[in-house]
Amino acid sequence: MEIYLDHAATTYVLPEVKREMDRYFSEEYGNPGSFNSIGLRAKEALDDARKRIADLLEAEPREIIFTGSGTESINLAIKGVARALKKKGNHIITTKIEHHAVLDTCEYLETEEGFKVTYLDVDKYGLINLNQLKKSITPKTILITVMYANNEIGTVQPVHEIGRIAHENGVLFHTDACQAAGFMDVNAKNLNVDLMSLNSSKLYGPKGIGLLYLKNGTPIKPIIHGGGQEFGLRSGTENVPLIVGFAKALELAQHTRERESARLTKLRDRLIKGIIDEIPKTFLNGHPTKRLPNNANITFLDVEGEAVLLHLNQHGMCASSGSACTSKTLDPSHVILATGLPYEAAHGSIRFSLGKSTTEEDVDKVIKVLPGIIRNLRSISPVKVELSEVNR
Repeated sequence: MEIYLDHAATTYVLPEVKREMDRYFSEEYGNPGSFNSIGLRAKEALDDARKRIADLLEAEPREIIFTGSGTESINLAIKGVARALKKKGNHIITTKIEHHAVLDTCEYLETEEGFKVTYLDVDKYGLINLNQLKKSITPKTILITVMYANNEIGTVQPVHEIGRIAHENGVLFHTDACQAAGFMDVNAKNLNVDLMSLNSSKLYGPKGIGLLYLKNGTPIKPIIHGGGQEFGLRSGTENVPLIVGFAKALELAQHTRERESARLTKLRDRLIKGIIDEIPKTFLNGHPTKRLPNNANITFLDVEGEAVLLHLNQHGMCASSGSACTSKTLDPSHVILATGLPYEAAHGSIRFSLGKSTTEEDVDKVIKVLPGIIRNLRSISPVKVELSEVNR
C-alpha cells in the first residue's frame, strides 16, 4: 500500500468536488459566452462559483480572474502589472526562494523587456528581512512579489507587514498563495494584498485551474488576447467544470483548515522528531514554527536526495526532493541553497508533505524504514559533511 507524502506537488480530487463537477462535463456543457439556454446555465454556474470564491476571499466577484493554473496567474500578475506601469517605473522586488513561475517571469522581464529586479536574501529559516525590503524600494519600484508560504521548506512570510510596507511606499503587492490556501487565511483584506495567485490542485480540486485575485483599480494588462473573457483579462472559453470544482475545493479547504491544520501539525512534528531522533546528522529546513502544518523538509547529510527517494519509492513511500515543477533536474534546490546550505548538504534534502490521507501509522512506517535507507546510502557515499560545517 502506497504512502503518499507529496501533497505539496498535488492532491487527489475529493469525492465531493468530483460530484459537483460531473454534470458540467456532459449535461450542462454549454459555453458561458453563448446566449442560449444551455450557455446561460453554464454562465450561471460560472457566476455562482466566482461569487463563492469572492466571498471566501472577502472580495468582489469582479476581482476574481480565472486562469489555467497558478503559473498563469503569476505570469498575469507580474507581467500584466509591469507592462501597465512601465511608464511609471521598471523596478520589481522579489525573493531568492520564490517558485520558478515567479523567478523565471522576473528573469524574462529583465532580459527581454528592460526591467530591473531585486532578489531579496533570506535567513537560514527562509524568512526575508523587512529592513532589507524597505531599503530595496526605489522611486522606480512598481511591484513587490513575495510568496505567502514556501512550497519547498514551508516557511510562512509576514505577508500583512510586507503589504503595509509596499503600500506606505506607493507600491503594489502580489503574493503567490498556491501552497498556503489549504491551511492559511486567504482573506485578501486581512493579507493586505493587491494581487494574489491561487490554484486548485493543492486543495484537493482539479488540476489545470487557477485564479488571480485582482483588487479593483489595480492597473494591469492581459497577456492572453482573444474573445475578451474574464473581464478582458484572460481570453479563452472558461472551463466551467474545473471552475466549479475549484470553488468547492476552496470552500472545503477554508472551512476545515483549522481542524485539519491542527491534526497535520501533530503528525508533522511526530515525523520530524522521529527522523531527527533516529537518524544522526539530520536537521529541519525552514522555520521551526512559522511553517505550513503539513511540511517537513529535512536534510540528510552525506546522501543524495534522489537516491533516498528511489529507496523510499521501493517501500511504497512517495516524497520529493524539491518542487515537482523542477524534479527532472539533478541540481540542488535553489531554495535550500538560498538558506545558506553548501551544495553538498543541499543535495540531501527531502520534502515530506502530509495531507488528508496521512495517518499516524503512515508516519511511523516512514520513521521505521528511513534509518536503514540512510545507513545503507551513507555506507557507500564518498561525501562526508559535519553538522558544524553547515550552521544548523
